[in-house]
Amino acid sequence: MPVVGVNRDRLFEALGRKYTDEQFDQLCFEYGIELDDVTSEKEMIRKELANNNADSQLQNASEDVIYKIDIPANRYDMLCLEGIARALNIFKGRTPMPQYKLADIKGKALQQLVVKSETALIRPYVVAAVLRGVTFDTSRYNSFIDLQDKLHQNLCRQRSLVAIGTHDLSRCRGPFTYEALPPADISFVPLKQTRKFRADELLEYYLANDQKLKKYVPLIKDSLVYPAIYDADRTLLSLPPIINGAATAISLETRDVFIECTATDLTKAKVVLNTIVSMFSEYCTDAFAVEPVEVIDSFGESHVYPDLAPRQLEVPLDYINNSLGLSLSAAEVSKLLQGMQLEVATADGSSNGGTMLIVSVPPTRSDILHACDVMEDVAISYGYNNLAKQVPTTVTQGRELPLNQLSELLRQEVAFAGYTEILTWALCSRAENFDNMRCPENTSGTAAVAVGNPQTAEFEVCRTTLLPSALKTLAANKREPLPLRLFELSDVVLLDPSRDVGARNERRLVAVYCGKSSEFGIIHGLLNRVMEALSVPLAGEDKVPPLQVPMSIICMQALHATVTDVLLAKY
Repeated sequence: MPVVGVNRDRLFEALGRKYTDEQFDQLCFEYGIELDDVTSEKEMIRKELANNNADSQLQNASEDVIYKIDIPANRYDMLCLEGIARALNIFKGRTPMPQYKLADIKGKALQQLVVKSETALIRPYVVAAVLRGVTFDTSRYNSFIDLQDKLHQNLCRQRSLVAIGTHDLSRCRGPFTYEALPPADISFVPLKQTRKFRADELLEYYLANDQKLKKYVPLIKDSLVYPAIYDADRTLLSLPPIINGAATAISLETRDVFIECTATDLTKAKVVLNTIVSMFSEYCTDAFAVEPVEVIDSFGESHVYPDLAPRQLEVPLDYINNSLGLSLSAAEVSKLLQGMQLEVATADGSSNGGTMLIVSVPPTRSDILHACDVMEDVAISYGYNNLAKQVPTTVTQGRELPLNQLSELLRQEVAFAGYTEILTWALCSRAENFDNMRCPENTSGTAAVAVGNPQTAEFEVCRTTLLPSALKTLAANKREPLPLRLFELSDVVLLDPSRDVGARNERRLVAVYCGKSSEFGIIHGLLNRVMEALSVPLAGEDKVPPLQVPMSIICMQALHATVTDVLLAKY
């Protein structure tokens, strides 16, 4: 889970009271977060450097107490002091839930961001918003920067999915354009630099000199075009996902902030934008009001961001009570959820006449996806320690799945026959699964489940047969003395339109024998043994002679499970 460091005194000021370390630890526990450590900037530097060379840095370090707080990985709204303080204040009933809204700009034109079609080659999506009348001080400014860093590390997946850019709107003017240009055509002065760089030169410079930014360079380095955002005067605002331009850098004097998020995932870009503007719109002249930006996509369609309208989620009251073992009324659940930033309305259930809760989810709570998330928030607000302990009314006994138990017994039988077990990847390349097996993919019944946006050519599809992996293992062990006897008992994945997910797993067995001479009888003997072990009769016979079926196999028959396919090959 991400750990957020916040200044204790500033946090207590935002919470409206002071706590002892023990009291604050208890408050965190009640809300479902954890006080991980109590330290200071000076202490952190001492631990990190742990040598005498740290004296100069220690002299300038602050001794203010810092709380390091463990935050759930999906609570992006709590990755900064503002979010933590707001959540705890609402939880304790000290402040009401804020009403996030779009600023009223009647009579004024929206800022416009036009997307060029070439961006589809590199980072196709962009969203944007404006914070007007923001008042920064040193602490707020640092928190604003830290939130972006935390989002980049967490939800943005090291900027591979989303990259955030913030700009002083007084130093640029719209309409803005989001373009993709050859590196040689992009030239600007980046942040923390004084001279102008060409885009490809800048990436080489970062690879050689900047430990922080060099890890982002591979995201675009090999692309034919680099993404870039320009204003109406062709001033470069940003080279996402690497660096912003120095010309529009924000500072403590900045009052209007233009925020843009370029992305390969539009949904995550919206969540990131909503999180940033929701957290820091409280410092705007009109608190919690965000000025929207019109984005014209590459198809000419207009979209307005951000979308701060609450989402509606229907949750049966009986589901909450049955899950928690409680008998709460709709009014009681509504009051509990208000402490978790969720508003509730009630409606009669349509199916069984029960009460249906209509939960309004604010833009800050992107973690609320299902009724179980609402139920969990009710449990947190009610207090896990307040839930009554009950003995379950049913008794269950854990045991191995029948198919897995049968598979283990069958593995023993094949191993007793002198074969060595192998374990290979369930993903493979299209060439291994089809071309190398001389089985065209377009043949009826041979299509495979494909991996979307595979990161390597070796893992493109889910295997539909075990044989390629076994043959590949043989090829990798050509130096071993012959004969080689290998087997694998694992799953393959087959397309199945009748299943909810469109595919199903099948448990299969493959065995290969490799020797200096043809020994078909060896692999055929294994096939006979497997058929006997599974009590599969010969064609024209009703059953296997009793003396040929060991007791372990009789036990297996009672499991009512079968291996769905047995594939044996001679190599």
